[in-house]
Amino acid sequence: MLQQSRTPRETIGSYWEASVDHVRQDRQLIGNAHFDVAVIGAGYAGLSAALKLAKSGLSIGVLEAEHVGFGASGRNGGFCCLGGTKLDARQLIRRFGLDEARKFAAYQVAGINLVAQRLENWGVDADCHSKGEIYLAHRPKDLASLKEEAAFLKDNFGIRTRVLGKSELDSEGYGGPEFHGGLHMPYGFALNPLKYLLALGDQVRQAGGRIFGKSPVTGVNQDGECWRLETEHGYVRAKKIVLAGNGYARETVPKWLHGRTLPVMSSIQVTRPLSEGELSDQGWTADTMAADTRRLLHYFRLLPDRRFLFGTRGGIFEKAPALTAMQKRARNDFETMFPAWAHVETEFAWHGNVCLARNLTPFVGEVPRMDGIYAAMGWHGSGIAMASLSGEKIAGLVTGSLRRDDLPSPLQIPFRKFPLSAFRKLYLQGAYWIYGWLDR
Repeated sequence: MLQQSRTPRETIGSYWEASVDHVRQDRQLIGNAHFDVAVIGAGYAGLSAALKLAKSGLSIGVLEAEHVGFGASGRNGGFCCLGGTKLDARQLIRRFGLDEARKFAAYQVAGINLVAQRLENWGVDADCHSKGEIYLAHRPKDLASLKEEAAFLKDNFGIRTRVLGKSELDSEGYGGPEFHGGLHMPYGFALNPLKYLLALGDQVRQAGGRIFGKSPVTGVNQDGECWRLETEHGYVRAKKIVLAGNGYARETVPKWLHGRTLPVMSSIQVTRPLSEGELSDQGWTADTMAADTRRLLHYFRLLPDRRFLFGTRGGIFEKAPALTAMQKRARNDFETMFPAWAHVETEFAWHGNVCLARNLTPFVGEVPRMDGIYAAMGWHGSGIAMASLSGEKIAGLVTGSLRRDDLPSPLQIPFRKFPLSAFRKLYLQGAYWIYGWLDR
């Protein structure tokens, strides 16, 4: 029997939550149920897989620990852009070859186009803006690297970027003392990520998929010809499973996941609306998605209502003192990079988990030695486009309409275990210290 959960919905404190009328709390799983496919995680990947599978005529149950929008899909910076890996184009070519690197680049563009097409087809106003993304050199010497990158991308991928010098940045509304040049990438757009995600959830429900909130999966075991997924108040039996928890996955569900991913915190702050005078004082009037060239990057953009979103990587432990320190560092960085706005209040501040893999690429495929269990995870901080398309692709693998080799090679490699995985967060701290020194 299914009952409405009486447990109140957990809030994130994000600007995105404040921007929507309602975040739905789906029913909790009480008792037992049977589906053709069970999906763990109601983010972009999980819901995209569920939508594709439900439209193919299969019965689908989505098990979500909290509610649609609670994880990274509902709390990210809203950059629908290229990404999904921490390997740059040269590293991808060395590891997989030029042809596969090109396929992977085309896959990223296809993900961006898929999200744009969905929003148009569904009639969703997700506050979209920004034609592409700009990478800003945070040191004068980095401009030369951006010029080299522009030539490399044109010669090897046919991508025509635009390099801007300091004077061009200032004249086009990218003003700041730490910006010494830029590389404009023509792909991608910005959006309200929660509005998109909530629309995706509605599409799943309309297609017949069942979403269960407050239903974290605590165990996965073989049960005859099916898999049995245990929850607090019941269980689900399913022939096949899709793992789509990303940085919020319980890494013992199934045990194969243990030690194979690394959740990393990313924090976001959003200011009050800025006046035209304040925008002019800083010299930042562009609405383009932007990020700097640091290894511990900052990402930021001017929102349609003239608030400013500012995000940072970093942070190890989700304890109150550590979170307070992380937000303080982010605010200090914001005031250094945008000194004319030092007086501008932050009205919203929150954080979320980015999912890293040891091999620095996502995995979209069947879990080794676990027949019928598939994974679509590991977006490395750029999941809107990549996860949306990969959810559809994992559905194709589940139904057999897609073969493993149809995917770009970087997506085919199962996650490897981190060495001494119990100490992952400690050596992540060491990496942060090194990156911070290199970014100076």
